[in-house]
Amino acid sequence: MSHDTIAAASHDHGHDSAAHGTLKSYLVGFGLSIVLTLLSFGLVMAGAVPRSLALPGVIVLCVAQLLVQLVFFLHMGASRSQRDNLSAFVFAVFVIAIIVGGSAWVLHNMNANMMHPMPAGM
Repeated sequence: MSHDTIAAASHDHGHDSAAHGTLKSYLVGFGLSIVLTLLSFGLVMAGAVPRSLALPGVIVLCVAQLLVQLVFFLHMGASRSQRDNLSAFVFAVFVIAIIVGGSAWVLHNMNANMMHPMPAGM
């Protein structure tokens, strides 16, 4: 084997080099994560927002944090090289939603149909 073949084999690990982030993208993701975390903390601790709006606000910031983590750290995207990862992630979320939703549905129906009212004398 020639030196060029060995060098090419040692650098080709089956990964797309574009799929890995740069230092700049990691720093941007880290900065956004910190800002979103501080916003969530401030939203709850400052008390400037009514309690009825604090929970939806935290949920919105939570979803934004999830998207930042997926894009900047797990490198999920719509590019051709990331479609397999993205489709596997979407499928996993779909299966988890079915399991959690189905379990909640079964437990709710069990509670509604099997819990009998207690007699008035007890």
